[in-house]
Amino acid sequence: MIRIRDIALPPEHNVSQLQFEAAQLLKVPNSKVRGLKLVRKSVDARKKPEVKIIYTIDVMVDGNEEKIIRKSGCKRASIAPVSYYKVPKCGVVPEKRPVVVGFGPAGMFAALILARAGLKPLVLERGEDARSRHEKVRQFWETGVLDTRSNVQFGEGGAGTFSDGKLNTGVNNPRIGWILEQFVKCGARENILYDAKPHVGTDVLLTVVQNLRKTIIDLGGEVRFNARVTDIRTDGDKLTGLELESGEFIDCDHAIFAIGHSARDTFEMLHEKRIPMEPKPFAMGVRIEHHQAMVDRSQYGCVNPVLPPADYKLVKHLEDGTVYTFCMCPGGYVVAAASEEGRVVTNGMSNADRDGENANAALLVTVNPEEFPYEGTLGGMKWQREIEEAAYRVSGSYRAPAQRVGDFLAGRPSESPGSVLPTYRPGVHWCDLNTVLPGKISRCLKEALPQLDRNLAGFADPDAVLTAPETRSSSPVRIIRGEDRQSALKGLYPTGEGAGYAGGIMSAAIDGILSAEALIETLKGGSHGNDL
Repeated sequence: MIRIRDIALPPEHNVSQLQFEAAQLLKVPNSKVRGLKLVRKSVDARKKPEVKIIYTIDVMVDGNEEKIIRKSGCKRASIAPVSYYKVPKCGVVPEKRPVVVGFGPAGMFAALILARAGLKPLVLERGEDARSRHEKVRQFWETGVLDTRSNVQFGEGGAGTFSDGKLNTGVNNPRIGWILEQFVKCGARENILYDAKPHVGTDVLLTVVQNLRKTIIDLGGEVRFNARVTDIRTDGDKLTGLELESGEFIDCDHAIFAIGHSARDTFEMLHEKRIPMEPKPFAMGVRIEHHQAMVDRSQYGCVNPVLPPADYKLVKHLEDGTVYTFCMCPGGYVVAAASEEGRVVTNGMSNADRDGENANAALLVTVNPEEFPYEGTLGGMKWQREIEEAAYRVSGSYRAPAQRVGDFLAGRPSESPGSVLPTYRPGVHWCDLNTVLPGKISRCLKEALPQLDRNLAGFADPDAVLTAPETRSSSPVRIIRGEDRQSALKGLYPTGEGAGYAGGIMSAAIDGILSAEALIETLKGGSHGNDL
């Protein structure tokens, strides 16, 4: 096939126009174009309001492709590269099947690779299945009654299930296409295969993660819910097993720990067991919420229903730290994401259609270990808890502290909303966020907001809503691993966001695959078992 890059069309176009443009560029009759495949689709809004849709496509054309490219003189055309990911095979079945702890993106894809390799993994997930979990989360958002075992952080699909489901990443890895294909096979929309900024949406992810689980089980794997790992057993520098909260012992030599960034009790257990860990930089701040129409006008120069809801990504480097937006959710909602009693946490999500009235994003400030008020490996985690507890004390409930941007910049408490109505459930408590946020966070946000407004007109709208705190953007610790992806405790594979090696669904999934591949290589190199 022939790949053609940078085909620009107006938003109100159709597929026949795309085929016509391809034929024109290749200087062949339209009838010779037998088919085309979308490779990439993005929005170019650099010349507002003349917004264009930019395509990269693979075209099937009658005739000698290299000769067609040469005769056309089109510098944007080339032979389409062939790239695919092949799941490794193990060749042996170990006496003790490998275990995956955690069933978020890293754990799911680690388990999927192990299952496809014929290793029949056992997955241990501390939370509930997606359907039960969704009901517990709904109840929490409606009533403020938290289930610490099953919530936005814990359960099938991990924290990413209750998010925008963004699948874009800055990592260039051949496994990305394969991961996207698995999502589509399990129910995601096909446009994630070519959208420049693919997203699944919370409503669709709930189905996708259940189908991924079914695939793993059909391949011989086992997935257990309400199975929290509370201890590890060792023999010298080797892992020998896991203990569950129920008292059950799991005999194993290899365990991928994809525990997620909120498994604080597991961090504490590993620290007590002297598993090498270190504090790492992370970021904290607030959720900022605007009307989606404002974002559309600012980004596109117009409001056009044909265009997708606009997003943004902003950053400002200050003398005292870096302020940036993260996990931007067009047409989305700010959600309650607590996992511990008496602590308030916020996050953002949107459904597949991104059709909510508001847009929101995390507005974060980087913090480094030397700035933590608590010393030690878990100092960042203790600081997170302190802020979350302060947020809970403001209202004495899971209602989140909130303030209008205009009041925040003017240094006065907010008493009510303006034109932007907060979407956070089970509700907000209007206040002065300085009573919740650390001094550095407040100072940096106040300095950055007017500057970011120059990059996105309306960002510092006085009626925009700040909801706090956003403390779980990434893990505050890193579980140290070697080049073989194992901890100093052999057989333990720290993986994904919780281990400090990923920052989103896609990077976590890639990290899970790489850990599974490393485990397979270890088994091939020396484990005792039966030949497949």
